[in-house]
Amino acid sequence: MQSKIPATVITGFLGAGKTTMIRNLLENAGGRKIALIINEFGDLGVDGEVLKGCGIETCGEDDIVELNNGCICCTVADDFIPTMTKLLERENRPDHIVIETSGLALPQPLVAAFNWPEIKTAVTVDGVVTVVDAAAVSEGRFAEDHDRLEAQRAADEALDHESPLEELFEDQIRAADMVVLNKADLIDDARLEAVKASVAGQTDRALNIIHATHGRLPADVLLGMDSATEDQIALRKSHHEMEHENGEDHDHDHDEFESFVAETGSISDPAAFVAGLKEIIAHHDVLRLKGFCDVPGKPMRLVVQAVGQRIETYFDRPWRDDETRSTRLVVIGLHDIDQTAIGAAIADAVG
Repeated sequence: MQSKIPATVITGFLGAGKTTMIRNLLENAGGRKIALIINEFGDLGVDGEVLKGCGIETCGEDDIVELNNGCICCTVADDFIPTMTKLLERENRPDHIVIETSGLALPQPLVAAFNWPEIKTAVTVDGVVTVVDAAAVSEGRFAEDHDRLEAQRAADEALDHESPLEELFEDQIRAADMVVLNKADLIDDARLEAVKASVAGQTDRALNIIHATHGRLPADVLLGMDSATEDQIALRKSHHEMEHENGEDHDHDHDEFESFVAETGSISDPAAFVAGLKEIIAHHDVLRLKGFCDVPGKPMRLVVQAVGQRIETYFDRPWRDDETRSTRLVVIGLHDIDQTAIGAAIADAVG
């Protein structure tokens, strides 16, 4: 009998650096043929496009499957199981499967799906890797503004629950076999140790916690854990599962979050545009912003990745002849973000 294909689930909150870490993994895969399943929140598949543009022979475009439904954990039967079945039916099956979840996804239902009969006989969860933006967590950026939340609680006695972002952060850690404190270079040792202690305190299990810069880790660190996490996931319950056990009515949905695509013109001055984006993010409390920009005179598209006030830009690949050069950005925020105002502000930032 052919041995099971190992699958690594890479989860983590918005902007933690999951896609960057996966790209580094592909570039240093040591000849392994890797298939990717990329799940995103938003209609514009930025992460999949970034990985497709990396030109790595052992992971071609046919090996990358994009699910832009926002939360793979909510559509296991409709999306994930059929996708896995197609991968397993391929004549040239992958050596390893890597699944990048949306930053808003619960890992627990996804890992539990590996116990479905048609999956369990052929694939095992090698490990769940939770990527944490160490600098963002140190600044409290994984959660809503705490002062604003406390003010709301003071005004409304019904708001006595934790914010959904805090719950997501905790649930993603509870599901992990390994936690990667990414962007460790952005904070000093004392703050890094504080983040590590905070992460370790989210579960009674002893976690393997390591740190990284720009997601750079050897493939052998991320792959080959042999955890068979699907057999242990019942012991790593999410808030949603625990509250149901206690008889509480707590549906898992994403009504707390909104995403939309802002489309605008060419960017003649990228530095000025980035400065404008920083003001927009701060003013409207945007959680995540990412996408591609058209810069006149440049044959390549400009990638924009923003988390909080930290914005990274780089040119990744030339525009293809069959695609229209344009500037399109996915904006993710809480449910009360003003899409019209943000879209107009982004258009104004073009200049």
